Amino acid sequence: MTVTILVLLSAVAMFITGKPRADIVALCALTILVLCGILSPAEALSGFSNPVVVMMAGLFVVGGAILQTGLAKAASRRIMQLAGSNDTAMFLLVVVVTALIGAFVSNTGTVALMMPIIVSMAMESKKSPARLLMPLAFASSMGGMLTLIGTPPNLVIDETLREAGYDGLSFFSFLPVGIICLAVGIAVMLPLSRLLVKTEAEEERKSGKSLEKLVEEYRIDNNVGAYRVDRRSSIVGMSVAELNLRAEHNISIMEIRNETLRHRGLIRNITQSMPTQATVIAADDILYLQGPEEERERFASDASLIKQDSSTIDFYDIGIAEIVVMPESRLVGQLLRQSRLREQYQINVLGVKRSREYITADLPEVKLKAGDTLLIQGRWENISKIDSEEEDWLLIGQPKEMAERVTLTYKTPVAATIMLAMIAVMVFDFIPVAPVTAVIAAGLLMVVSGCFRSVDAAYKTINWESIVLIAAMMPMATALEKTGVSAMASHALVAALGGIGPMALLCGIYFTTSLLTMFISNTATAVLMAPIAMSAATELNVSPLAFLFAVALGASMCFASPFSTPPNALVMQAGGYTFGDYVKVGLPLQIIMGIVMTIVLPLLFPL
Repeated sequence: MTVTILVLLSAVAMFITGKPRADIVALCALTILVLCGILSPAEALSGFSNPVVVMMAGLFVVGGAILQTGLAKAASRRIMQLAGSNDTAMFLLVVVVTALIGAFVSNTGTVALMMPIIVSMAMESKKSPARLLMPLAFASSMGGMLTLIGTPPNLVIDETLREAGYDGLSFFSFLPVGIICLAVGIAVMLPLSRLLVKTEAEEERKSGKSLEKLVEEYRIDNNVGAYRVDRRSSIVGMSVAELNLRAEHNISIMEIRNETLRHRGLIRNITQSMPTQATVIAADDILYLQGPEEERERFASDASLIKQDSSTIDFYDIGIAEIVVMPESRLVGQLLRQSRLREQYQINVLGVKRSREYITADLPEVKLKAGDTLLIQGRWENISKIDSEEEDWLLIGQPKEMAERVTLTYKTPVAATIMLAMIAVMVFDFIPVAPVTAVIAAGLLMVVSGCFRSVDAAYKTINWESIVLIAAMMPMATALEKTGVSAMASHALVAALGGIGPMALLCGIYFTTSLLTMFISNTATAVLMAPIAMSAATELNVSPLAFLFAVALGASMCFASPFSTPPNALVMQAGGYTFGDYVKVGLPLQIIMGIVMTIVLPLLFPL
C-alpha cells in the first residue's frame, strides 16, 4: 500500500512540474509497480489493449483525415459565419455544439471529431487554438451528462440501480443535470479560458508562409487559365514539343490535370502532372496555361479548348516553394532559359522576386542576379531534391512539411461519408458493431480511400504521447484496488461523514469521486464508488439517486488533470498545454461544479 501511494504522489508531483514528459512519468510509475510485484506484467500492459486507448488512436486517424481533406476547414468556416467576428459568440457556439454532439457520441469521439475543426478555425482566423481546445474537451464531458449513453459512468450507475432492484434510468433522466452542468461550465470557462491564449506571433512564426500566400504574393493567378481539351480538338495526340507554345504564343503549360468520377460522383480522383516535351495531349486533359491572357485565349480558340470556370491553382501532387540564388551560384548572370532547372529537376519557375519587384512576364529572358528569389513549381519529391544544391541556391521552407499541410479537398465527400457512417454506428444501438470496431474500420477506410497522402501521413496524426499516457495510467486503478488504497479511502469517508447527515455524505461522495478521477480513469472510479454510494444510501435509509448521480458527475466532471479523462489528454498536445494550464482553468471549474451540484442534486432527486 505504501509503495503504491508513494508512486502515485511522485507521479503527480512530476506531472505538475512538467519534467520529464508526462508519458515518460507514467511509464516509469508503471515499471516501478511491476518491479515491486504490485502489478503483474499482464495487468501493467492491460491499458494498451483497452478499447478506449485503441479507440483514441483510431480517432486520431479519423480526425487527421477530416483535417487533411478540408472537411474541417469547411465546417470551421460555417461556424465562423454563424459567430461572425465575435470571439464570445464563437466560444459559445463551439461549446454548445460540442456538448450536443457529446450527448450522443462518446466524449472521446466528440473531441476527436471537433478538434481538427477547431484547429482549422484558429488557422483561418489567425488565432491560437489554445483558448478553445481545453473548453472543447470539458464541453464534451458536460455534454455526456445530457443522456444515458453520453459517458460510461452514466451506464455504470444505471446498472448499479438495476442490480439493487430499482427501476433503471431513462435515456433523458440526465437532461436536467446536464443542462445545469453546461450552464455552470460556460459561466466559469468563458473568463478563465482567456488565460490559455498562446502568443499569436509565435503561432504564425511556426506555420510560415502558406502556399496560397505565395500565389497571392507573386500574383500567379492573374496570368494563369485552365482549359479542357475537347475530344474534337486539333491538338489531341500532339506532343508538347510539337505545340511549340513558347515560340508561337509566348505561353507555357504549367501542369496537366486529369479528373475522374466514380460511384455516381461520390469518389473523385485528381492527378496532376508536369508536362515534358514528350508529353502527349489527350482528350479531356485540363491544361493550366501560363502567359498573357490574349495569347491564351487565341491559342484556346485555335485549338478548340474549353475554358474552365475556375482556374484556381491547387496543390495535391504538385507544389510550389521559393529558392534564393546564392552569391556564388552558377545561375548568376545566366538567362533563366539557360538554367536547365526544367531539364535537371523537372520544375517550372513561375516568378522572380527582386527586391520589391515581382517578375512574371517574359521569364525565359530574365537574367538572374545574386539574391533573386525564384518561385518554383514541381512535384514535391523534385522540390525536395533541389534542396541538396546548397552552393547554388537556398530552399525556403520544408517541402515535406508543406506537402503534408496540403488539403486533398476532392476527397471531402469520401471523408464526410465515412465519418457519418462511424457516428451512426456509435449512436444507434441496433447496429451490432462495437464502437471501437467502428472507429478502427473508419480509420482504415480513410487510409485506403485516399484521404491521406500516404500511410505514413496517417500514422503521423496519432498523438503517441497522449496514447501512452492514458494506457500507462489505466493500470493505476488496479494497483489502488489491489493494495486496498481505494477501499480504505472510501470506507473512511462513510465512517467520517455518515453520522453528520445525508448532505454531508453526498458532498463527501462527490468530492472523493472527483479526487480519485484525477488519478485513475473516470469509468474505473465510477465502478469503484457506485456500490459504496448505494450502500451508504441504504444504510441511511434514503433514496440512492442523488448519491449515484454524485458518483457519475464526480467521475465525469474532472477537469484539473490532463489524464483524468481521454478528452483532456487528446487536446493536451494540440493546445500546447502543461499540467499547470489544467490546474489554473480546470481546478476552479471542478470545485465550482462540485459545490453547485451538491446543492442541486437533492433538489432534483429528494433524499
